Amino acid sequence: MTAPAVPPWPGTRPAVKPAEAARPGALDVAAWGLSVLMVLVYTQPWVMFAPDTDSMADATNSGPLRAMYFAMYAGALLVLALRPWAVVRGLIAQPFLIALLLVAAASLFWSVTPDQTVRRVVGVTLTTLSGVALGARWRWSTMTEILATGFAIIAVLSLLLGALLPSVGRMTELFPGAWRGVFSEKNGFGGLMAFAVLIFAGAALLKPRRAPLWWPMAALALGLLVLSTSKTSLVSLMLGIAAVGFVLLVRRGGAVAVIATYVTVVGLVALGAGVVLAPDTFLAILGKDATFTGRTRIWAAITRLIDERPWLGYGYGAVWTDTSGWGPLARIVKQAGFTPQHAHNSWLEQWLGLGLVGLWAWVLTYFTTLGRTLVAIFRHPGALVAFPFLVVFTVMSLTESIAFTYNDLRWVMFVALSVQLARPRGDEPV
Repeated sequence: MTAPAVPPWPGTRPAVKPAEAARPGALDVAAWGLSVLMVLVYTQPWVMFAPDTDSMADATNSGPLRAMYFAMYAGALLVLALRPWAVVRGLIAQPFLIALLLVAAASLFWSVTPDQTVRRVVGVTLTTLSGVALGARWRWSTMTEILATGFAIIAVLSLLLGALLPSVGRMTELFPGAWRGVFSEKNGFGGLMAFAVLIFAGAALLKPRRAPLWWPMAALALGLLVLSTSKTSLVSLMLGIAAVGFVLLVRRGGAVAVIATYVTVVGLVALGAGVVLAPDTFLAILGKDATFTGRTRIWAAITRLIDERPWLGYGYGAVWTDTSGWGPLARIVKQAGFTPQHAHNSWLEQWLGLGLVGLWAWVLTYFTTLGRTLVAIFRHPGALVAFPFLVVFTVMSLTESIAFTYNDLRWVMFVALSVQLARPRGDEPV
C-alpha cells in the first residue's frame, strides 16, 4: 500500500524527476564534502580535547584550532567561488548584514583592545561568509541534509562517548552524570541537540525518500538532549516542534491555516503574559533562579558600561579579552562575582561591542530575516526548516551570545537560512 501523495506547497514549481536531474559532478561532490566539514568544524566538538584550551571560549587561543578554522575559511571561499553570482545576489539582498560587518570593522578605531578586535573581525567576517556559502550554493533540501549529516556524525559520536567512556562523555564535577557528548559542558551539547532535532525533522520532511534515516536520528538527538538535562534547551525545542506543526497546518491551506494562525497568535500572547505576570513559574520551568544563574548580575554591569559609551560601544569582541585588570571586563567581574566569557544575551552583546549603531544593524538584520520567514510559511517549503530554527534561535539569544559571533555553527546557520530566504523565487541552485 503506497502512502498518499503530499500536496505541493502553494505557488511552488513541480519537483524535478530523478531522471531529469543532472548528475552531480566532481566539483559538486567536493563542495558537498567541504560543506559537511564546515558544519563539523563550526560545532567545535573537539575543543575540550585540544591543547591549551579549557573551554570553547579559549578556542581562538589554540594554534591548532586556529589553523583548522583558517582551513575552513579557505574551504568556504572555495565553495563561494563555485557560484560567485549567487553569492553576490545573496549579499546584495542582505544590506543590513553588510552594514553589521562594516560597523564591526570600523570599531577597530575605538576598540579598547584593537589587536583583539582585528582578529575577531576577520573571524566573524569569514564565519559569516561560510554561512553565505551554504545558503547561496545549495537548494533548501540539500543544505538541510548537509546540516543533518554533520549533526548525525556529532550525535553518533556523542552517543558512543557517553555510553562507552562516561568519564569523558558525561559531566563529572558540575552536574555529575549529565551527558555532554563531545562537548565541554552539557548546556552547549543540549542546545545543539535541540537544533539537531529540528534539522533532522526538516530533512525528513523535505526529502521523504530518506525519512527512514532522518526520523530515527531525530529520536536519537531528542534522547541525547534529555540525557543532557538542559531544561532551557528542552523548552526551546518544544517551541520549535510547535513551530513545525504550525507550518504543516498552514500548508494545508483554507480554514485550517486560518485557525492555526489564530491559535498561534493567541498562544504567543498568552505565553508573553505568563512570563510577565508569573515570572517565578516561568523560571521554575526553565530550571533557573531569579538571577538566571548569575546572568542578571552580568546584565546589570553591562548596562552600566553601555550608559558610558552608548553609541559606538567598546569594539567588536574587545571587552571579553581585556586583561588589563582595570578595563570594562574587570568592572563586570567585580559586579558579577565571576569571570563571564560573553554577555549571555545576543542583543546586549551587540550594544556593548558596537553601540547603538551596531545594535540597530543587528536588529534590522534579524527582523528582515524574521519577516521573510513569516512570508515563507505561506509560500515555500523551506519554512519547515527556517521558522522552527528561528524560534529556537530567538529563545536562546535571550540568554546566550549566539548572534554575530565567530566560529559558531548557530550563526553560520542563521546566515545560511537568511540568504536562502532572500533568494528570488525561481533562483534554485543545484
